[in-house]
Amino acid sequence: MKNQLKNISFSLIITVIILVFGSCTKDKNTVKNNNIDGNLNKINIQSQITALPNESLSPEELASLSFIREEEKLAMDVYVTLYNKWSVKIFNNISQSESTHMSAVLMLLNKYNIKDPVGTNEIGKFENTQLKALYDQLVLEGNKNTLNAFLVGATIEDLDLYDINKALVYIDNQDMRYVYEMLAKGSRNHMRSFYKNIINAGGTYSPQYITNEDFNSIINSAMETGN
Repeated sequence: MKNQLKNISFSLIITVIILVFGSCTKDKNTVKNNNIDGNLNKINIQSQITALPNESLSPEELASLSFIREEEKLAMDVYVTLYNKWSVKIFNNISQSESTHMSAVLMLLNKYNIKDPVGTNEIGKFENTQLKALYDQLVLEGNKNTLNAFLVGATIEDLDLYDINKALVYIDNQDMRYVYEMLAKGSRNHMRSFYKNIINAGGTYSPQYITNEDFNSIINSAMETGN
């Protein structure tokens, strides 16, 4: 009986060790989705957008909403495509975040009765011809190998941050600023995640759009949380 109890105890210890070790050795390319964008919640986003006042939109703000909506689709489409190619979890996780970003911009379009440029367009289809060409180029590059795919991710977030920050210079509507600042926070978190994967894969990344100062500030700081 003592031997049986010892065997049972030993088996339990081994099981606990396996569970603990397994939880600590997950794929280093995995990024928990609930940390990427600071636990964004679509219901909370909609409530905040609804609570903020309706304000007149300048021509620049109107154009920006349509463009950013498709640019967020570009990010999501590329990440879905690269996940299908490489089955690396970071692309699946961040594509879900980009879906939330797209929804947030759509809430603004609906609030101001603006036509949605995305509609039911499938992956890789865009009204903006420049975004279509960029999608094709990024997918071609990301299909070469996983390091290139991570570099494509960093490039997308680099460009997103540049375009959002450029737009925030002339946007004064409270609801738009709320959404755009949220998108920027998400892109900073995505950049941190992709950069970590680039380094782990033996590569490096230099910013192509945002300044070196901004880039270094992002990668040397912690993930941002909270709504």
